[in-house]
Amino acid sequence: MSTTDNQGREYDERPWGSFTVLDDELSDHKVKRIVVAPGKRLSYQKHAKRAEHWFIVSGTATVTLDGEELNRLPGEGVDIGIGVAHRCENRGTEPVVFIEVQTGTYFGEDDIVRLEDDFGRAN
Repeated sequence: MSTTDNQGREYDERPWGSFTVLDDELSDHKVKRIVVAPGKRLSYQKHAKRAEHWFIVSGTATVTLDGEELNRLPGEGVDIGIGVAHRCENRGTEPVVFIEVQTGTYFGEDDIVRLEDDFGRAN
């Protein structure tokens, strides 16, 4: 269940870390700040109605795109097309922080198809 941070923004704790919604005022995009805790990873997932761009702010992100692993460092990014299976993993000892820009026609959390999940949430 989402709450709000001290600036009134949507904030949610997840088993892998947390996210804060930075911008969702317009209907054509949404922006989040995502923090992945050391040793954790997001579910391996895909979306039917949105694409994402991840910009790494800190830490080393191990990104999986349709089965291919890529390492991304601060200042680097990755584009995730609609329907592309993806995940971010933190194999380091410091948090991985990235900015996620979503574009498409719908940005609800119910547009997540979890293919694999370390926390028992796979579809």
